[in-house]
Amino acid sequence: MTDDNPSHPGIDPARSGALGRCPRCGRGRLFAGFLRLEASCDRCDLDFRPLDSADGPAFFVMTIVGFVVVGLALYTEVVYSPPIWVHLLLWLPLTFILALPLMRVAKGLMVGLQFRSKAAEGRLASHDRTD
Repeated sequence: MTDDNPSHPGIDPARSGALGRCPRCGRGRLFAGFLRLEASCDRCDLDFRPLDSADGPAFFVMTIVGFVVVGLALYTEVVYSPPIWVHLLLWLPLTFILALPLMRVAKGLMVGLQFRSKAAEGRLASHDRTD
């Protein structure tokens, strides 16, 4: 990511990342598979390898989906008191239906935000240098 022109004019890296597009040009594909990133953009040759979202998107998706599903399950239990198989039938599919598309959007958004803020791996500066 040693590029002097970080983004093309008019391109919001966070928005294009969330849409699954290159955060620099907004036209190239970001994903090679469902969640696997391409090695580089096929349009502007931006290297995606330094843009590692790690576990950030998974944390946010688990938190959001967990809040929704657990809240609905608790409400259903208190109001209707259904058997456990009804809970399994309702909440397991809903968890997957909510989590899978959200995961892709969150990962693209995280990559776009990393590109926009020029995030890089942390480095320790040596304090005993004599200049």
